[in-house]
Amino acid sequence: KVFSVMKVDIGPAASCTVGSGDVTFCDEAMSINAKCTCGVGPYMEADSQYIDCTDSGFTDTSVLQHVPNETEVLIFTGNSIPELPWNVLGNFNAYEKLRVIDMSNNKIREIRGKSYHRVSNVRRLILNHNDLSISSRNGTNHHHPRVFSNFVDLMELHLTNAFADNTPEDLATDLHDIFVNSNLTQLTKLHLEQNEITGFRDRQVFCDLPKLMDLHLGDNMLKGLNFDINCLKHLRFLDLERNQISGFSAEDLDTLDSFPAQNKSLMIDLRGNHFLCDCKIADLYGWLQKTQVQVREKEMLRCHRGIPESNGGEPIIELRQIQCAPRMEASINSGVQHRATTIVLGTLTVILFALLAMVVYMNRLLIKYHFAPILDTVSRKVQYTNISKQEDQEMDV
Repeated sequence: KVFSVMKVDIGPAASCTVGSGDVTFCDEAMSINAKCTCGVGPYMEADSQYIDCTDSGFTDTSVLQHVPNETEVLIFTGNSIPELPWNVLGNFNAYEKLRVIDMSNNKIREIRGKSYHRVSNVRRLILNHNDLSISSRNGTNHHHPRVFSNFVDLMELHLTNAFADNTPEDLATDLHDIFVNSNLTQLTKLHLEQNEITGFRDRQVFCDLPKLMDLHLGDNMLKGLNFDINCLKHLRFLDLERNQISGFSAEDLDTLDSFPAQNKSLMIDLRGNHFLCDCKIADLYGWLQKTQVQVREKEMLRCHRGIPESNGGEPIIELRQIQCAPRMEASINSGVQHRATTIVLGTLTVILFALLAMVVYMNRLLIKYHFAPILDTVSRKVQYTNISKQEDQEMDV
């Protein structure tokens, strides 16, 4: 996978006092391992006490069992931790002030069901750019439905480029199990960008996130809106940019319009999709002209290809003509002609048989007069033949 890692600047280190002793927060943190830094700096527009173990070369998480109890932001990124063991943060500190855990870019493949304890006050969990497997296949079980169950107050879950390449299509089912069993009832923001998601077999995949407001699905391989959003009563932003969407059905567009119809504000990002501007784009074209949904930079939505070819590269809202593909028209015309021919031939056949039956009925006496001697002769021959065979059989006995 190709990705960029965002490094957060949390400002210059500064000490803060813990309790009434002379030991400072920084002194305590630095006594853990010289590879980590600590301090007080701006994070999410507020000064926070942080531990930063970025690109420190760790191959296990043992250092995290000694994170100071006063920590508010824990950054542990750029290391090599294939598997998170039980109780990553140890068993002693309550971490009542811990609000953010960032474990991005650690090559994590598996998170055990009991890896995260004492994280009930964490609001933001970031696991971007890992190689997570959450399914059961090839004789191994990486599916732990309660993996996030201890994040009672979790509001943001960042899983950008978090899953292993070639993740199976049942990712949606596995994710749904996690959302249900982890009871993420406070989650408002979910990031699933850059995960090669082609679709969701389970349309209800997000329905057990009752407070979800922002759903980020950009940079995937989705071809449409094949998941339920009607169940997301608080949805305000849907990111579908840079997928493989060529158009939307009228039903999908009606679903999007149902939000402003209920006085709910909804913004959608569709930039970077490969829209096919032939006759099928008509619904989307009309929708963009009149919808109350806020379409981010809708004037920038362009045709990737089009019919006529001059539509290619044109803004959708400025299209002046659209046509169906010639092959499609030929196929439609051929189908119509075939059905018409079949209907005509069938009708003529019925009429022919009806006329024939009428002629026979009207001339039944004449037909009977001419065919009666022939039928009588045939009947006698059959009778003589039967008698002959019976006599032969008696002689053989």
